[in-house]
Amino acid sequence: MSEKNEQGKRAARDRLAQQREQQRASERRRRTLIVSSAVVGVLALAAVVGVIAANSGGKNSKGEAAGPAVAPSGASGKDSLAIPVGADDAPSTLTIWEDFRCPVCAQFENAFRDSIHEMEKAGQLKVEYHLATIIDGNLGGSGSLRAANAAACAQDAGKFSAYHDVLYRNQPQETDDAFGDNAKLIQLSEKVPGLDTSTFRGCVEDGTHDAWVKKSNTAFQNGGFQGTPTALLNGETIFPKKGNEAITVANLKKWVAEANKGKKPGTATPAPPGS
Repeated sequence: MSEKNEQGKRAARDRLAQQREQQRASERRRRTLIVSSAVVGVLALAAVVGVIAANSGGKNSKGEAAGPAVAPSGASGKDSLAIPVGADDAPSTLTIWEDFRCPVCAQFENAFRDSIHEMEKAGQLKVEYHLATIIDGNLGGSGSLRAANAAACAQDAGKFSAYHDVLYRNQPQETDDAFGDNAKLIQLSEKVPGLDTSTFRGCVEDGTHDAWVKKSNTAFQNGGFQGTPTALLNGETIFPKKGNEAITVANLKKWVAEANKGKKPGTATPAPPGS
């Protein structure tokens, strides 16, 4: 009887081992299928992105303006591609390259906005904003271009900084091209007192600064930058870190204070365009 029991136990163990091996084989086939599908998906995405990148500087897409680049009022720097905010004679300059569809740009702005404005008002810092449209190129759509043109129109009215902040506070999902709708951009302008005028609406609808925005994006592409946002303090990269120190609100203030040591704060804030 004991021999039969032992044989029964061995048979049960053998069946269990076979079942486990079958399960392992099934799992290996499933993983292989998943990995193969992922590789195909990555290659397909790379091919699509490659096609988009190859055509990003070629044919005009819908809504792109032909003709000369019309810089917004008060634009400065090389080819008038920077929109300055703060005192002209501030001892430090923060240069920021941004795309209004870029989610990391919104995270940067939402984290550092208040501190940057505080240092602007104190004359410690001047910010020079440069606008890019890389998300349009990567995902399609025109939201980066349309929002940048609208921001340039706000600069004409002397309200760039406030409208810039409104756009980032109300940024849609990266894959949602809501900013490609001029009506949406005009609606958001209502959040900035005095901006929603016939002049602003005409500038947005006509794409007055489209060619200027495209020129700015070309400068970004030719600048060797890694992506948006790009933040430079007096020409030195500080995002996501400066040297070995990660960017934080405390560190940003410390870096500006160190750069400004022994220097007088700026006072020469120009009159806003359109005033």
